[in-house]
Amino acid sequence: MWHYGDAEFTSEMIQDYIGFVYVITDLTNKKKYVGKKLFNSTRRLAPLKGKTRKRRVVKESDWKDYFGSSDEVKLLVEENGIDSFHREIIHLCDSKGEMSYLEAKEQFDREVLLSDEYYNGIINCKIHKSHVKGLKNV
Repeated sequence: MWHYGDAEFTSEMIQDYIGFVYVITDLTNKKKYVGKKLFNSTRRLAPLKGKTRKRRVVKESDWKDYFGSSDEVKLLVEENGIDSFHREIIHLCDSKGEMSYLEAKEQFDREVLLSDEYYNGIINCKIHKSHVKGLKNV
């Protein structure tokens, strides 16, 4: 289960947000992982017979069961169970650019690559200025 603020985060709380930035905490050793996740996934399908445009299918992603892209964290979840982890949403985001920016900002602010308190092994981002216009005071 995901937490946002003091409450459990549910599908009804998604509203118009497209994704979130999160922190997963391993309760056995207090190590953390900072990442981002989209609420929906988009797939392109082949065109229908007689048509030329590809089709887009949008469906809910696996965000409810997601434990990050880190192989180390996923292995620990398998070994120790999901009850050994606390999943917290720290930012709800309106765009992919905002989500990427806030994830990178959190990772740099927390110095995840320099600290042994984090599982993160890479900070990966490519963000254009126009994607974060609405984030003046974050």
